[in-house]
Amino acid sequence: MIDLRRLRILRAVSHYGTVTAAAEALHFTPSAASQQIRQLGRELGVALLEPQGRGVRLTAAAQSLLEHADAIEARWEVAEHQLRDAGTEPAGTLRVAGFPVAMSRLLAPMTAALRDQYPRLTVSLHEAEPGRCLDMLFQGEIELAVIESSPSTPPRSDPRFDQEPLLDEELDLVVPDGHRLAEGGDGEGVELGEAALEPWILPTPGSTCHAHAMSACGSAGFTPECAHRALDWGACATLVAHGLGVALIPRLADFSPALPVTRVRLRGRPAPARKLLTCTRPGGRERPAVAAALAELDKIAPAAVA
Repeated sequence: MIDLRRLRILRAVSHYGTVTAAAEALHFTPSAASQQIRQLGRELGVALLEPQGRGVRLTAAAQSLLEHADAIEARWEVAEHQLRDAGTEPAGTLRVAGFPVAMSRLLAPMTAALRDQYPRLTVSLHEAEPGRCLDMLFQGEIELAVIESSPSTPPRSDPRFDQEPLLDEELDLVVPDGHRLAEGGDGEGVELGEAALEPWILPTPGSTCHAHAMSACGSAGFTPECAHRALDWGACATLVAHGLGVALIPRLADFSPALPVTRVRLRGRPAPARKLLTCTRPGGRERPAVAAALAELDKIAPAAVA
């Protein structure tokens, strides 16, 4: 009989990229994690690790086994939920993670609504960036995450996760009150290219927000001239309020309504946007508590970006 715990160690090595990182996440020593994988290989009669420089890597046989390991993990998730939760209303503890804006605009109202509807359900929220959300989901620390799709997140076909679109959150051009483009704030909007010659407040290079801004401006036919950099949306809006530049800020992002700035909707199809996803482990959406949370998010999301 194969020890399923060893399959989980194998999956962790693939997920984190190295035996050392996987061992740390699973609270093993690297040597103990390697030993478990080698023992699994002996049980199956194949080598699962091979030397690579000073370390090791998964063999082709290990990569093939991972397809089955992911399927086994998904089936176990479904079986566990069916045995524990089938035919019951949402109850127990539901652990949910999301990045800061999702926490404040989506997950907080979702939690309040679930608290009123299901007194036997407790929702525990965790603020984390998308990469950390996926690690927490993989490790079983949470049951649901709201993440932002980006080049660094796994493709939706990745068998470790079940990812579904939640909403396309448009980006707004934020300018000082009285700016020549502020008149577009009456609802008609402006073309992003009209801001091509403006000084720009941009996020830090390497961040997903920076990638969105550069992609949007590139699609509009220009490279923005960076005057200042800020990651926090409130700080970004404050710089705009002082006339230091213009910025692209997601529709959900909050900043002080007292700031003398105008959000200007952008014309064009598709409008610059970032895609938000709900993410569970395969089979996780069948759990009543997760299904209830997803139903609430489907209600909240459209109104939040209206």
